[in-house]
Amino acid sequence: MFMILIFMIIAVAISFLATMTSSSSKMMTNTEKLSPYECGFDSIGMNRLQFSLQFFMISVIFLVFDVEICLIFPLMFYTKMSNLSVFFITSQMFMIILLLSVIHEWNQGILNWKS
Repeated sequence: MFMILIFMIIAVAISFLATMTSSSSKMMTNTEKLSPYECGFDSIGMNRLQFSLQFFMISVIFLVFDVEICLIFPLMFYTKMSNLSVFFITSQMFMIILLLSVIHEWNQGILNWKS
């Protein structure tokens, strides 16, 4: 109990010190400090690069299928807890959903790189 009290006192003291140092410092902002640094040269052109929407869609698809693959792994342990027919039906339904989602993405043209 005593260790928890000491921990709480230290946490409050650190947060108090952090608040005091951030509120007591002078913040001087001007246009030079807010501008991006480019090795001493003035900015030329846009500071942001355009992001490919095709690349974004492929990365989202990768994340979705990666999560679905992670959901497949517990099915292997499910075979020991139930009979084989229930496992087969469950895994086949999961694979059908995966296949239908790939077909849907293919029909939508998301997987076409030439656009």
